Amino acid sequence: MIPTRYGNADLGWNHFSGKHNIKKCRVVDAALAGKVDKKLAYYGVARNQTRLVKIVVVVQYARRTADGEYDAGRGKKIGVITAYCKGMNRCPDRINE
Repeated sequence: MIPTRYGNADLGWNHFSGKHNIKKCRVVDAALAGKVDKKLAYYGVARNQTRLVKIVVVVQYARRTADGEYDAGRGKKIGVITAYCKGMNRCPDRINE
């Protein structure tokens, strides 16, 4: 189980919902249901009628972030660092419909 924390401007829900315009849990959940690559990035597709957008969700399945800046606490995992639409800085509004 990979948590998605409320976070801040650097990671978690606050980061990707603002900067990358992902406002629906189902967008992140769809990617987390897919296969993980070696760097703990999950890939999914958001679909709105016939339009497809590739979603990338980056996670850190460890107590601390790689830079040591954040600690989730004993027995907990950092979880989702960010989520974004591949090839763009801000996801189109249609993925949140």
